[in-house]
Amino acid sequence: MDKIRQSTLHGEVAERVRDMIAQGTLAPGSRVPEKQLCEQFGVSRTPLREALKVLAHEGFVELLPNRGARVAKLTRTTLKNTFEVMQSLEALAGELAGARISDAELANIEALHYQMLAHYKNGNMQEYLLANQQIHEAIVVASQNDVLIDVYKNLNHRVRRVRFTAELSSDYWSQAVSEHEAMIEALRKRDGKELGSILSCHLRNKVEVSALEEMAE
Repeated sequence: MDKIRQSTLHGEVAERVRDMIAQGTLAPGSRVPEKQLCEQFGVSRTPLREALKVLAHEGFVELLPNRGARVAKLTRTTLKNTFEVMQSLEALAGELAGARISDAELANIEALHYQMLAHYKNGNMQEYLLANQQIHEAIVVASQNDVLIDVYKNLNHRVRRVRFTAELSSDYWSQAVSEHEAMIEALRKRDGKELGSILSCHLRNKVEVSALEEMAE
């Protein structure tokens, strides 16, 4: 991993640690290894600790008095509450994207959709989930609402490890693909109201109870 440029120290340290939490490299409940991260990033303790304060404010870590920080646990209640908010955000993003999406953005999402379908047909779940994630993020970006994008990005980081890594049953997987087909059709028609409704339903059904229970304390 490349060392961080001094000019972008504070924000990039926070972004790197966010990614490590989202990817499961730093597990829920584990202590944040400050010395190891400083060596890995090529920074001193000061910018790392400033980044941890930001991440604590965002809910990614918990600061321990005189004992550093630990990664916040995702409880069943926290996940439920987070997905309820994200459901509304994606529905709004869909409505806005229907009216604002550019031809280039639509073409990109269609390309990702066809990649996702290929992974589905080949039974490659991890690559399918990656393309799935990129589609949802691209629709949010197409809303062209910076506030919505920032809030969504923060919440999505928190739950990405659950949302885009859970094993899917064959029936649910098939249903999810059908819902994505409907999303693409709504985007092509620039029907934001329909797309928002589909996204809301899609996210409501996104994570199975078993996946939520896995993350519960």
